[in-house]
Amino acid sequence: MSERINIKSMKPKVIIFSGYGINSEEETKYAFELAGGKKVDIVHINDLISEIYDLNNYQIAAFPGGFAYGDDTGSGNAYANKLKNHLSKDIEKFVNRDTLTIGICNGFQIIVNLGLLPALEYKYGEKQVALLHNAKARYIDRWVDLKICNNSPWLKNIKTFSTAISHGEGRFYASPDVLKKIEKKNLIALKYFKGEICDYQNLPANPTGTLEDICGITNENGKILGLMPHPERGMLFTHVPNWTYLKEKYQREGKKIPEYTKSLQIFRNAVDYYS
Repeated sequence: MSERINIKSMKPKVIIFSGYGINSEEETKYAFELAGGKKVDIVHINDLISEIYDLNNYQIAAFPGGFAYGDDTGSGNAYANKLKNHLSKDIEKFVNRDTLTIGICNGFQIIVNLGLLPALEYKYGEKQVALLHNAKARYIDRWVDLKICNNSPWLKNIKTFSTAISHGEGRFYASPDVLKKIEKKNLIALKYFKGEICDYQNLPANPTGTLEDICGITNENGKILGLMPHPERGMLFTHVPNWTYLKEKYQREGKKIPEYTKSLQIFRNAVDYYS
């Protein structure tokens, strides 16, 4: 029986990368558990290097948010370099299997520096884009509206959703030549747009000045997703900034009050990919 058939017959095992300065491991683990992941492990980078854990035992990998190594040499840079120096072959082998990978906020910065995204022509290990300081050089923590722009397995059955951002270096940049290739290959996954949350809070759609409103991209097969927003921080209905207003509205209209938001669908999609 092929590896693909074996994997598809069971719920996936998920590895959450951890290490000095990463701070969103628990929320990310909870998201995958809520979505139905069979086993979700938070694993320190040193335990992978020491071979206490093995990437071959997992089908989904997540690089969560935080400030890895204090972002002292640039956001995600030091963590990415440690991965390159010790685990590059293991990671390349992992992404070349039928696996899914997600990088959220600092995790997006890490996998961009690692060269997992956009990986044009599947050239893993080559840095091709960057996430620069926000245009106003300020750390921004607020909710945003997002629209889905491609058909990544991570983004099925979602057209738009809203969730939180929390970063100081989230301004996507690519050279004109690379951007043209990304657009041609349909690798742009998410863009900011002015939706319900922006209208409700009277906020601009693009908070960071990011290039063409881009806040998430994929590799060519869509199985690796990087995004600056935090879906794991906006999964519950009570996370939504205007949930009290919506609760009253739904009650008056006789509608059921939801427990979860569309953000959870991202994690469900990953788990369902293997069912």
